[in-house]
Amino acid sequence: MKVTFIGTGSMGSLLIGAFLRSGALQPHNIYATNRSSHKAELLAKRHPGLHITHSNVEAARGSHIIFLCVKPLDFPSVISEIRDVLTADQIVISITSPVLIQMLENLIPSKVAKIIPSITNSVHSGASLCIYGKRIQPENRILLKQLMSSVGTPLALRETETRIASDIASCGPAFISYILQQWIDSATELTGISRREATILGAEMLVGTGKLLTEGGFTLEELQQRVAVPGGVTAQGLAILESRLQGVFPSLIEVTHRKYDEDLSKLEISFNNIAQNTRG
Repeated sequence: MKVTFIGTGSMGSLLIGAFLRSGALQPHNIYATNRSSHKAELLAKRHPGLHITHSNVEAARGSHIIFLCVKPLDFPSVISEIRDVLTADQIVISITSPVLIQMLENLIPSKVAKIIPSITNSVHSGASLCIYGKRIQPENRILLKQLMSSVGTPLALRETETRIASDIASCGPAFISYILQQWIDSATELTGISRREATILGAEMLVGTGKLLTEGGFTLEELQQRVAVPGGVTAQGLAILESRLQGVFPSLIEVTHRKYDEDLSKLEISFNNIAQNTRG
């Protein structure tokens, strides 16, 4: 099976490394291309046997699965470049939320899916978001589910849920690590605990909390109630969070969705131009 990755930046290289470490793919299965040949060559050095090509067209030609791992606003140019060599048997995967499946299905004959990975997939953990186009067949779903299960937990969603799900699964590690960093900064400044000790404690707390929610049978509310004894230290701390965090997450969701809508509008214009040029 030939699996192509167009774009080997942060997420492209992350997925390649995760698939190889899991054994789901072997280096000889993978063809990769990147706008920066230096990045692609470094990737090949890390994974001997991996194929590097400097042509997106050659990388896409004859591939069973094509992961498009470029920035959202680069999609129109990449699609314009490779569309003539794409076939109905191929599966083309977008890994970015504002590129709608319908946009791609209008321009290429291939089966189309959207799979949003997370940095947590690099340690074979976390969720990946899977949205399937109308041409995807049951056997294609099985294949993609098996592939993504090797690096985490694939979750099938409706496309309308993509942005908020991405906020939690893909952006979430950055948001949560920022909150933890602020907590650790305050802990070291106010108490004298070392940053190393506080970081270990915080990281292990996150891992354990995740296991309680996924394996321990706890809901979020039950976990809070179990730890926060009425009148105790934890309850006092929760009261502070309740008063200070009001409005933070609605604002976060508002700003991520605004950025999504801006990118979506730009992409609609670009993809419509491609369609009009094709008809012309």
